[in-house]
Formats: sequence, structure tokens, C-alpha cells
Amino acid sequence: MKCVDPGTDFVSWRDAARILLEDAVPPHDVLWESSGGLFETTGPQAPVESTIKVPAAFMGLAKSVACHRDPSRWALLYRLLWRITRGGERHLLAIASDPEMARARQFEKNVHREIHKMHAFVRFKLIDTDAAGRERYAAWFEPEHFIVEAAAPFFRKRFANMDWSIFTPKGCAHWNGTALTHTPGIPNNPVENPDALEAAWRTYYRSIFNPARLKVKAMQTEMPKRYWKNLPEAELIEELIGQSQHRVTQMFAEEPRPAKPMPKNAYLDKLRELSAKEQSANRAQEAEDLPLGSIPA
Repeated sequence: MKCVDPGTDFVSWRDAARILLEDAVPPHDVLWESSGGLFETTGPQAPVESTIKVPAAFMGLAKSVACHRDPSRWALLYRLLWRITRGGERHLLAIASDPEMARARQFEKNVHREIHKMHAFVRFKLIDTDAAGRERYAAWFEPEHFIVEAAAPFFRKRFANMDWSIFTPKGCAHWNGTALTHTPGIPNNPVENPDALEAAWRTYYRSIFNPARLKVKAMQTEMPKRYWKNLPEAELIEELIGQSQHRVTQMFAEEPRPAKPMPKNAYLDKLRELSAKEQSANRAQEAEDLPLGSIPA
């Protein structure tokens, strides 16, 4: 039995897995265990030059599964990698009924859903303004999985014109207008004090709440209650639900208003064009077979 430390992320696992594959170590002879366990564990080693190629789609799957909190994810990924490269199951990713593939896909789905929730439920607060007038914001989020690094580029693009930090127990992200950096997670919320932005979020949420389309169960599916404590607008939900029937009656009593045409927006049109090109490039890359170590994190 070979005890191997997978590290903390996809890159460290990939480097360890590459060495094991080159040495032809089968999955049942590997115990993926972080340093400090019951057995002597092999620490990180210098990655070897690998000639083994894997489908690019597997690398994408592995990056997502590596963000899951389940400690068994490392062994699962290595079993899949072994079957694809050494076991003759080149098309394993296309077999949805395979139990191990189904489990990996579920992990991937959990991670993608959590990234989506982070994008939707992070709420920045103004915490400082420097001498030049540049503002700094901070936010607190409590993810189930290790998704901060995967989710952070979204905030870098969307809030590129301000400095910000996102603190979580599973890692922190920081943007200073030039570089995106990451630090270890912290156990407690350092930005608990409310500010004017919380009032703005409540005003915005109240304005977009549509009582005629209210579906409480569907809303709680998209916005689970475990997120509510960190959302300033969540305290309005029960009030708005209670008022919904009265507001719907008022809406039916009003005269219909003519619909306004959608305004043209060159900026949004450009974003859609760039998104379409990016998706096309991703599809083309997924069709290729690439060396195990050739895809950057």
C-alpha cells in the first residue's frame, strides 16, 4: 500500500497522480491521505514529464471534483484516470450509467451549483476608503465546498474597478485592481457591521419582488435558508410573502401599461459575442486529447 498526500487542490493531486501513473501503481494500492494521518505519507514530489494523454473533458471534470469537500474525491479521480489511461476505457466519460462516473458527475454538479450560489449570494460591504478616494469592499460567504478560487474570476471581471476581499472558511480571495490573490480560510465573519449597502440591497430586493410569480418552495430551492443569515434582504422575505396576495389583487385592479421596447446596448451585445466565442473554443478543446500535465490550473 502506497500512502500519498493529494495536497489541497487539483494541481497537487494531478502531479501526484502523474507520478503514480508513470510508475503503474494501480488504484487499489494507493491510499490518498493528507500528512498527519495514521500511515506514513509520501509528500509532494517534483512532477515528471508525462507522455500519457487524457481527454481534455476529463481534466475539466477533475478540476470540478477536486473542489468537492468529500475526502474520497481523490481516490475516485485516480480510479477514473486509471481506467481511462491504463484500463482501456477511453470513452468512460460518455458512459453515464457507470457508477463511478455517476458519482463524479454528482460531485461536479454539487460544485457547479455552489459556485452559482456564491455568484448570486455574495454581498459586498464598504469597509474603507483610501486617501485617493478608492473604496475597498469586503464580503463573507460560507460555501459547502472548496470553490473560492473557481468562483473568484467572476467577481474580478464584474467588480474590476474596485478593491475587494471575499472571506470564507474554505479560502479567501482578494482583488486590488491589478492582481487576484488567495489566502487560507478564516473561521469567523470579519465584516459583520451593517452599512448603507445593506439598505440598498433591501431596497433593490423589494423593488424586484413580483408577488404574482411567487412560488415559495421554488424560491427556497434557489435560495436555501442556510444562506439567509448573510443576506441583508432575507429579513424582508416573510413580510413580502405575507403581503403578496394583497399586492396581486392591487395589480389586477390597475389599468394595463404598454410594454416598453428593449433598449439597444452595444456593451451587452459585445459581451454576448465574447461569450459565444469562448463557448465555441471550450467545445473545441474538449474534443482533444492532451497530456496529463499540459493543462494549467
